[in-house]
Amino acid sequence: MLTSLILSQIVSWIVIIGLIVALLALARQVGVLHIRVAPAGALATSGGPQVGSSTGPIATLDLDGKPVTVGGHAHGVALRLLLFVSAQCPLCKAVIPMATSFAHAERVSLTFIGDDDAAAQRAMIAQHGLESHAFINGPEVGRAYEVAKLPFAVLLDADGAILSKGLVNSREHLESLIIAHEMGIRTVQDYIGGLKAQAA
Repeated sequence: MLTSLILSQIVSWIVIIGLIVALLALARQVGVLHIRVAPAGALATSGGPQVGSSTGPIATLDLDGKPVTVGGHAHGVALRLLLFVSAQCPLCKAVIPMATSFAHAERVSLTFIGDDDAAAQRAMIAQHGLESHAFINGPEVGRAYEVAKLPFAVLLDADGAILSKGLVNSREHLESLIIAHEMGIRTVQDYIGGLKAQAA
């Protein structure tokens, strides 16, 4: 009986040590993969005002017809995220909840911008509970930033300068806008290209 107990303890310790070794090997492989797989950032487009520039204040109307200004200096707002969406865009509907959660977590002022049928936009606002967010419905802002595809996001600073921009369809893409700004690069793709150039 005592011999069986001792043997079972020895076997248990061998299994535990084997599991620890396997876990360490797995952690190493995950680290190697993390280095090899490039992060997916928001896809920046070549058109429109470039990162670092500013379009200046853009006079437009919100969904209720009230005059509002996009861009320019904003008092007490460090970062502003403009998210261009449409009620006809399935990807937009998927990104909206991510964007509201992201804006809350990052303390970013979020404004939705569309150019669509007002009734369809109101239905989308009600569906996603966006009543507390600013919603602009008109072509002026989209033309100023030369937005061609949706969903598209532009991150502005307090003075209205473009910090980063790009097509977004996941929370990771939204986060890459902040990361690009914090790292002082135009886009995550530029950063990856720099790393590849250094490695070559």
